[in-house]
This record gives sequence, structure tokens and C-alpha cells, in this order.
Amino acid sequence: MKRILVGLSVVVGTLVMGLTNASASVYCDVDPTIPVGTPLTYAIAPTISLGTLAVHPYLYGTRKTTTFGIGLSL
Repeated sequence: MKRILVGLSVVVGTLVMGLTNASASVYCDVDPTIPVGTPLTYAIAPTISLGTLAVHPYLYGTRKTTTFGIGLSL
């Protein structure tokens, strides 16, 4: 019975995500942008793999703004 409920939960969750176009990046979208820039435009976005976990820090800059953040994926 427990396996049936877990399987049903996974199926319903997948269906809801497909219908609503949901993803973690949509719900956890926090990209702080500060109004400080540099004369150079740059983009730094390395990927760091730690086994099954991947970390995606990023830093983008223009003449007027700087945006930074981090993403996680399995």
C-alpha cells in the first residue's frame, strides 16, 4: 500500500509540473541585481559537480548593474 501511495504521489506531482510548467528555478528565482557596474561587461558561470549534485554559481555584470546567484541541480 505504501508503494502505491508513493508511486501515485510521484505521478500526480509530475503531471502537475508538466501542466503548470513548474521548475525549481521558477519558484526559487532570486537574482539580486545591484545598481553598481564596471567598465567591462562580463559573465562568469562555472559548474561544480559534487557527485550527483551540481552547483551553478553565476555573476553577470554590465556598465550599470551586477547580477549574481547560485543554482543547484541533481
